[in-house]
Amino acid sequence: MDAIRHHSFGPPEVLVLEQVPDPVPGPGDVLVDAVAHGVHLLDTSLRRGEAGPPLPLPSLPTVPGREIAGTVAAVGSGVDSSWIGRHVAAHLGPVPDGGGYARRVVVGADKLHALPDGADGAPLDPADAITMIGTGRMAVYTLDLAAVTADDVVVVTGAAGGLGTLFAQEALRAGARVVALAGGAAKLQVLRDLLPDTDRLALVDYSAPGWPDAARAALGGSPATLVLDGVGGELGTAATDLLRGAGGSAGGESVSGVDSGGADGGGADGSSADGSSAANGRAGDDVAPGRLVAYGWASGTANRYTSWAEAGRIESPIEVRYAVGPQAPPMGDQRPYQERALANAASGRWRVATHRVPFAEAARAHRELEERRTTGKVVLV
Repeated sequence: MDAIRHHSFGPPEVLVLEQVPDPVPGPGDVLVDAVAHGVHLLDTSLRRGEAGPPLPLPSLPTVPGREIAGTVAAVGSGVDSSWIGRHVAAHLGPVPDGGGYARRVVVGADKLHALPDGADGAPLDPADAITMIGTGRMAVYTLDLAAVTADDVVVVTGAAGGLGTLFAQEALRAGARVVALAGGAAKLQVLRDLLPDTDRLALVDYSAPGWPDAARAALGGSPATLVLDGVGGELGTAATDLLRGAGGSAGGESVSGVDSGGADGGGADGSSADGSSAANGRAGDDVAPGRLVAYGWASGTANRYTSWAEAGRIESPIEVRYAVGPQAPPMGDQRPYQERALANAASGRWRVATHRVPFAEAARAHRELEERRTTGKVVLV
C-alpha cells in the first residue's frame, strides 16, 4: 500500500511516498481504507526532530499522522462485522508514530466514529470529518472554557486557521461581536466567504502596518472582553493588548509587531484546577477586565501574557484560561467532544474550512503549514 514515511529528521523533503506491507487488524481492531488524512502542526515538529510535549519523538522510519477517515475494509476478532463498509473517522491517539499517513490503517474499534449524514443525506465529507475529529474536538473543548456570551467582544488570532474559523463562527452565533485577525488578502477573503455578513464582525489584516490601530477602530475604542489565542508571540501579545482597548497594553506596555514561525506551543507552570489563573500584577481603575484563552503558540513563541512566556511575561490583572499545557484542566474522555464537533458539522452549524493537498505531496502540505500559507485544516486526500 502507499504510505508517507521519513527515515530521518529534517525538512519537509524527508517525507517520501513508499510502498509498505498492508497492516492486519488484530483482536478489537478494524482495517480502514483511508481517503483523508489529517495534518497537524505537531506533525511538523516531530518531523523536524523537535522533542517536547505532548509527544516524544517517534522511532525511525515512521509513518506520521493520527487522524484518518475512510471505509472499514475488514475487522479483527471480537469486532462486529457490521462495521465493514461503513464510512468512519478516527483519531489514532496520542502516539508519535500513529501511522495515519497511510492508505490502509489499523484502528481500535473503540476509536471509530460512524460518519453522520449531512443536510444532503450523504455521509459527512471525509475531509470535513477529519477536521472535526481533531480540530473540531479541540474547538468544542476550548469554547467550553471560553464560555462566550452575547455580551462579549471577542478577538480571534489566526482566524483563518482550522480552529480560528470555528471560534469566529461560534462566537457570532452566541451573539458576540468578533474581531477576526488573519494575515493577507487571501485569508481575509476566505473569512468573508465563510462567515455571515454582519455588523458584529470586523476582519483585520495583521500583516498590515499598524494593524492594532485598525483593530481598536473596529472596537470603537472600547476594550475587547475575550481573546482566543493559539498563535502567541508578538501577534498574540498585541491581540491581548486589545483587552485594554484604546489605551494600549493592560500591563502598561504596548506591543504591535508580528512574529511568524513554526511549532506548536506547550505549557509551563501551574494554575487552578479549572485551567484558569489570574495574572499577578498591577490592577488599576483604568484597566478593563478581560480574559485570555490560550491554546498554543503557532508562531513558535509564547504570548507574553501567559506563564509560558516565563521571564518576559507581562504582568496584568486579566484572567488567563489554558486549553493546552500543564495549566490546562484534563480533557478526560475526548469522545464526547468529537461527537459534538461531528454533529455541528453535519447539521451545518459549523461550516468547515479545509486546505486539501494530494496524498503524495505530504512534503508540500508540511511546508505550506510551516510557512503559514494554509487556511482551515490541512488534509491529505
